[in-house]
Amino acid sequence: MVIGLGIIVFRLHDCNSLKGKRRVVKSIVARIRNNFNASVAEVGANDNHHRAEIGFSLVGNNRQVINAKVDKVFNLAEEMGLAEIIDTQMEIFNL
Repeated sequence: MVIGLGIIVFRLHDCNSLKGKRRVVKSIVARIRNNFNASVAEVGANDNHHRAEIGFSLVGNNRQVINAKVDKVFNLAEEMGLAEIIDTQMEIFNL
């Protein structure tokens, strides 16, 4: 079994409240879930309305496929243009 983990850190420029942040984060999370059938959640910076950290995981049996899908998740987050990506982290391991 191959597990791919990723974290995307966003800078939210136009959000002046946690309500505005929640709207952007929910949109990003829903789009990643729908397109990749991945487990996705906000994993950090919960009280900061100018920053969001979203984590996701993918499971499969082929390392190359999981690596490609993690890269596609990063690309989708960038293409959405809802927030600026300031950092990404990725880890792939076998169990």
